Amino acid sequence: MNRNYIFPGILLVLLLQSGTSKSFQPIDFQYLKNGDLIFQTSLSSQSKAVQLATRSVYSHCGIVFQENGKYYVFEAVQPVKRTPLQKWINRGENGTYVVKRLKNADQVLTPEVLRQMKQIAGGFAGKPYDLTFEWSDDRIYCSELIWKIYQRATGIEIGQLAQLKSFDLSAKPVQKKMKERYGEQIPWNEPVISPAAIFDSDLLVTVKNND
Repeated sequence: MNRNYIFPGILLVLLLQSGTSKSFQPIDFQYLKNGDLIFQTSLSSQSKAVQLATRSVYSHCGIVFQENGKYYVFEAVQPVKRTPLQKWINRGENGTYVVKRLKNADQVLTPEVLRQMKQIAGGFAGKPYDLTFEWSDDRIYCSELIWKIYQRATGIEIGQLAQLKSFDLSAKPVQKKMKERYGEQIPWNEPVISPAAIFDSDLLVTVKNND
């Protein structure tokens, strides 16, 4: 993975309709900065269960970096990788997304800190997606990835860790996924960071919402 990212500039891209009901229009992404966090409603098979368990619209997230004049989303899917921003947005429900930023990003995200963030991100590249939401680095899920990148590079914890048992696990889609993933061995006390916990953090400010 090439880690030699360059810093923010202007990228004008045309978002083409991709199997959704929304007709995308040209968008100027000049507002983006390295380290921004981006959220969407995923169309994955587990998305509805994540939404119900966390009581949130948003079920997937990633961290934005720029390389060679193009924006990418570094994300935990299968495997952990960087995805072109246009492709990432088009992959979500109706192409809608929200971009958030650390309130004091200009002070915290110095060139050296951003270099560390990208280096840490590179260390996760290629790791398998974590279907059971464990807290080890062996496998990684989306919100865990960006939480750990920020915590290890800046010392800042964006979003409060919770235990698996603290989520709303009552809905049938959630119970079905729990049964598929854990059987009868559910790790109730496992630390978990959800997309909703990061999204709701008072350390962040919304810089774009195209919903």
